Parts: sequence; C-alpha cells; structure tokens
Amino acid sequence: MENFVASVRLAETALRDLFEPTPLQRNDHLSARHGADIWLKREDLTPVRSYKLRGAYNAMRKLVTRGAAGNAHFVCASAGNHAQGVAFACRHFGARGTIFMPVTTPKQKIDKTQVFGGDAVEIVLTGDYFDQTLAAAQAFCTREEAQFLSPFDAADIIEGQATVGLEMLAQMGRAPDLVVLPVGGGGLSAGVTRLLATEAPNTRFAFAEPLGGASLKAALTAGAPVALPAVDSFVDGAAVARIGALPFEALGRFSPEDVHLAPEDRICRTMLDMLNTEGVVLEPAGALALDVLGDLGDLSGQTVVCVCSGGNFDFERLPEVKERAQRFSGVKKYFVLRMPQRPGALRDFLELLGPEDDIARFEYLKKSARNFGSVLIGIETSRPANLTALTQRLDHSGFAYRDITNDDILAELLV
Repeated sequence: MENFVASVRLAETALRDLFEPTPLQRNDHLSARHGADIWLKREDLTPVRSYKLRGAYNAMRKLVTRGAAGNAHFVCASAGNHAQGVAFACRHFGARGTIFMPVTTPKQKIDKTQVFGGDAVEIVLTGDYFDQTLAAAQAFCTREEAQFLSPFDAADIIEGQATVGLEMLAQMGRAPDLVVLPVGGGGLSAGVTRLLATEAPNTRFAFAEPLGGASLKAALTAGAPVALPAVDSFVDGAAVARIGALPFEALGRFSPEDVHLAPEDRICRTMLDMLNTEGVVLEPAGALALDVLGDLGDLSGQTVVCVCSGGNFDFERLPEVKERAQRFSGVKKYFVLRMPQRPGALRDFLELLGPEDDIARFEYLKKSARNFGSVLIGIETSRPANLTALTQRLDHSGFAYRDITNDDILAELLV
C-alpha cells in the first residue's frame, strides 16, 4: 500500500505538466439543503472536462519512458471521455494514437476528440455497439503491436485516477467524513478508496451508480464481477455492464448497501438543478454523486465530498433531459385520450384543465371507431398535485384515457 501511495504522489506531480489541480469548492446550495458541509471536486474542469485524462496520462507516461515517444502507438476504444483523455495525452507526448469509436457516436464527440488529439491521432469509426468497437480495437492492437489503454481495468489507470483523492486531501487540509464516488467501470472509485484507506482511514465512502447500470452493486451481491443482462445507456459515462476485475479487487471489501442507485430520470432533475441554480454543466455521469445525496440518510454536521466526474454534455440533449426531469418530478404527463367526434368535445376537455395546466403536446393519432378519435396529449403544470386533480376530473367526466407517462414502450413510440 505504501508503494501505491508513493506512485500516486509521483503521478500527481507529473500531472502538473498538463493542468493545475481541479477546484474543490464548497457548495452553499447543497450544504443548506442537506444540513451538511458539502464540497464538490470539480473534475468537469480538467482540460478535457473529465477525470479520465489522469489515468490515460499516467499509463502513457510510464509506457513512453520505456521507449522513444515518437515510436509509441496507443489504442483505445471509447465513445466519450476516455477517448478525449487519450487523444489529449497523445498530443502532449507526440505519440501516435488510434481511437476506435462506434459508428453511432455523436459528431460532437468525434470532433472534440480530434481537436484534442490533433495530428497525433486517427479516429476509426466501426461497429454499431461498443462491444464490436472494442473487439476491432483489440484486433488492431494485435496486428500492429500497439499498446491498448483500458478505460478502467489497468493498474496504471487506477493509479492515475487516485490523484483525485490526493488533491482533495491537500486542498481540504483534513480528511472528510464521507466521500461520494460515481462508479462506471470502477477505476476512479478503486483508486480513491485505496489511497484514502492509508491517507484518511476514518473517511467513509458511498458509491453512486445509475439504476440501469449497477455493475458494482451486482458484483458485491454476487461476490465477484458479473455481467448485467442489459444496460441503460443514458448515463453513457457510467453505463458499464461489468465492473473491472482490478477495480473490484479494491472495491470487494464494501457492502452492497454502500452502493446507491440513481434513477436516470432523477439524474436529469439533478443536472437541471445544478445548471439553473449553480450554472454548473454536468453530464449524466458527472451528476451521479450529487443525485444520491438524499439517499444517504442524515448528513447533518458532516463534511462530505462529492466527485463531479465530468461535464461533457451535448446541449442538443437538453430537451430530453428537461423532459425526463419533468416526468420524474410529476409535473408532466402524457395521456392517450379517447375523444368523442362531436362538436364541443374538445371544449369539454379543455374546461377540465386547471389554471396552471398547459398543453405541451396535442396530436390526433387515428380514428379508433366511427364516433371516437384517439388523441396523444401532453400536459405540463407547476405542481404534481395539479395532475392528480386533473386525472380525478377526467375520471368523473366520462372521458376514457390512458396514462402512458411511465409506459416505456408506448412513450418511446409516441412521445
């Protein structure tokens, strides 16, 4: 363990060639809400807007020292933050990089990766799904005798991510009571917990995973890493089907109860809260640690550090984030309404709406019978109680309707 801490200190010193420590900021808004001393470790403010640069740089630094940088060839498979970290580090070292990305990767992420890497990197788009992309990258490494850089399941990557904890302790000047860590593949949480086990042994940990990608919780329950049968890809920075083997060696000592699951729609509400209240732009994975604060019990008087892991958010997704946040908060619902095809039927429905209810969507789907038509209608309001009252008025009015807000299949087809 002492060797690990010493290696992390060397990695943290080397990182200063790239960027200064990311800020550790006390957040008054969250502190007041939870009655605690809440601090945010702003990994969304690295040069690539995520902590992934730390591990990629550390692994590359060690490999480059074993040979001429100009002859080094690094390969990764990633559609997001790891790709950008590898690209940035390749340009820094003057090393060649080949970055495999799925064909479905948004153009914004592809362009950003290219900007960070410049002439040092080549981007290869292949595979509709990440597993296909990963297989292509690994086959390329074998053919070209290149060095594959794992996003989380490698010792040097974990060591680099642990520098987050080292900076945090130096900036705070004392050990926090609790550190809340987001979990994807486990590299960040493995590194920070391993470091603090020595440097701050009394600090407790809580882990945050997306509900649709709870690979750490599944592994802790089973006693070993297991593959999830399906993963919700919305929290793309943490949607991992299987926790890394090396990270699990460090995380296996924790209990499943230490892992808190964040519903994807609730994460959207947290993202909007931070954007509107604090002006902080977080990607879904970057908001994980903040989102589970309310699940951690009484935090009164405690010093809590939340790691905001990334801020690579594509604002084209903002309408979707707002939509999901409203649905989770209960202020937006979708109905399929069976409306009589007679004069005045629409007016009768409109008279059921309350003064704070607003029609956000109104679309005839088809005529289901000669005298009735099906209507898709979306209602926004200011308080959940308003929609409860509306459904009660609908029940007494004789209108036939179906609430499809939480029907994933119908909502995906119609909304």
